[in-house]
Amino acid sequence: MKILFDTNVILDMMLLREPFYQLSSFLLAEAEKKAIEGFICSTTVTTIYYLVSKVKGSRQARRQIENLFHIFQIAQVDQAVLEKALHSRIKDYEDAVIHEAALQHGVEGIVTRDPKDFRYAKILVYDPEELLKILLSL
Repeated sequence: MKILFDTNVILDMMLLREPFYQLSSFLLAEAEKKAIEGFICSTTVTTIYYLVSKVKGSRQARRQIENLFHIFQIAQVDQAVLEKALHSRIKDYEDAVIHEAALQHGVEGIVTRDPKDFRYAKILVYDPEELLKILLSL
């Protein structure tokens, strides 16, 4: 199962955001164990670095980014992805970019805490709890 993790799910784990931290940590662990084939968008990497460095400093942000590289494949963003996102029915451009990058890489679903933002997605969209239930049923 190929799943792209939205930025908010990664940040929940990295910044220990309650009440979301435990569930996000479990899902990341499943990606680390390769129970699912995990992806993150290349734009997620820069966003995470910026936000984590503000809270925990650049040294910790770099360590966490390196860990992500061991867990996830990167869904690249190129001009085609950016152009398709501009014309997407998904209103938030950042979410549209994530969606188009996922499509380009053959990802089967996106896990996000904001599934309503992906209402026009062409692939499955799960909130973390839904994805957990699916993984536990396998």
